[in-house]
Amino acid sequence: MGKIVIISGNPSKSSRLKGVLEFAASRLENEGFSVKQLEVVDLPAEDLLHAKFDSPAVKAANALVAQADALIIATPVYKASYTGILKVFLDLIPQKGLENKKILPMAMGGTTAHLLMLEYALKPVLSVLGATHIEQGIFILDSQVKRNDNGTFEIAEEVTSRLTASLATFMNSISKKVMV
Repeated sequence: MGKIVIISGNPSKSSRLKGVLEFAASRLENEGFSVKQLEVVDLPAEDLLHAKFDSPAVKAANALVAQADALIIATPVYKASYTGILKVFLDLIPQKGLENKKILPMAMGGTTAHLLMLEYALKPVLSVLGATHIEQGIFILDSQVKRNDNGTFEIAEEVTSRLTASLATFMNSISKKVMV
């Protein structure tokens, strides 16, 4: 099947967004997709902040993006926008680096007032990078995901239902692209 890269623009490795991305990765892998996860926070900060396009870590991350048929790009919402760490990584993707890729944007925020961030902040940047196949984004309230003491996550049924439906549409669009 298709190759999917999940890009997490989360500055924290233990946030509730991680639980959502684990859920998505599991669903995709169960359907036979190859899934790789790219946590931007794992890239060297100096390489990101100084825009070191020739950094081995940045080159490897961009190679993952280039080889993918599809991407899930996920971020918590900060100040009504995506995170700075996601921004600096997106700045390092070549100008047409998202061309011909299926994109599923995902965001988690504290209030539904941040819902439009997907449309007005993230999607325009993805479009500039060549993305033309951007699925309807998924917004999740952080109160809908609980982190347990043992490191697992509980996701509200309403969210898993929406995620399952969005992932089904996403997988279908990838399968059609891969078959062409």
